[in-house]
Amino acid sequence: MTNIILNGCNGKMGSVITELVSHDNDCKIVAGFDINDFIKQDYPVYTDISKCTEKADVIIDFSHPSALDGLLNYALETNTAIIEATTGLSEEQKGKLISASEHIPVFMSANMSLGINLIINLAKKATMLLGDDFDIEIIEKHHNQKIDAPSGTALAIADEISSVLKNPPQYVYDRHTKRTKRSKNEIGLHAVRGGTIVGEHEVIFAGHNEVITLSHSAQSKEVFAAGAIKAAKFLKGKPQGYYSMTDLVNSID
Repeated sequence: MTNIILNGCNGKMGSVITELVSHDNDCKIVAGFDINDFIKQDYPVYTDISKCTEKADVIIDFSHPSALDGLLNYALETNTAIIEATTGLSEEQKGKLISASEHIPVFMSANMSLGINLIINLAKKATMLLGDDFDIEIIEKHHNQKIDAPSGTALAIADEISSVLKNPPQYVYDRHTKRTKRSKNEIGLHAVRGGTIVGEHEVIFAGHNEVITLSHSAQSKEVFAAGAIKAAKFLKGKPQGYYSMTDLVNSID
């Protein structure tokens, strides 16, 4: 049994995770944190992390970047593994997670979907094969309530692609300010916001007389919740260290 503390339990993602876990015999949510406690759950919900007395194997965080410091302090004090699935973290905050991983297991992913992480791996392999002969563009689409742009997932895709290129590319987010041709050493990132789009990501490799496209479309937030639950089960009992979806995918037989 994997015991979970859920940060952001009364948010949209928290509600989906709560529902999925309620039907899973291998894990249990023992407590939740949320600044809004008006929604009653089948487990204790705290607005103050320090008041939590329940013990857990893993903390799943689907909340807000502003909550990270308090959550990390709690995780380190209680020696509890943490899955960080919140988007929009600063480089400084990512550094804090890396530092914390020297003491506790830390699982970090900009996107908890197994499908999108497969796309990332395929994009890396395509980049290695296609090299400098193809221009690379990334398009992401999300609902009109999403604040950060481009999405953390789009940036993660770009970073992974960059890691296998000979020369570090320039990320270009806005072309209308420049009256110049597209350079070879760049990756274009484009954000679309509208309606209730859960999440769509497309990687375009445009070459001479041919275009190769890799795409992923999430139809429900359940794909992210299911990935987070898989990550919790994976992380239980792991030694301190920094883990990612690549480690989880590679662990699946």
